[in-house]
Amino acid sequence: MRAIDLSSVSWRKSSYSSTTGGECLEISDSIPSLVPVRDSKDPAQGSLLFGADSWGAFLVGIKS
Repeated sequence: MRAIDLSSVSWRKSSYSSTTGGECLEISDSIPSLVPVRDSKDPAQGSLLFGADSWGAFLVGIKS
């Protein structure tokens, strides 16, 4: 498995994250084929990488 350098990607907080510091999810739109996801409270723990199609299917699933 090859490592993917995420040091230069731009992160944005999910619109579903709370403003009280609880559930803080960040995602990046910087890589067209992948969607990196991380916990904004502890970004040093790393990120989960989802394929763009899988992420899209996940969003459709949670919205329905």
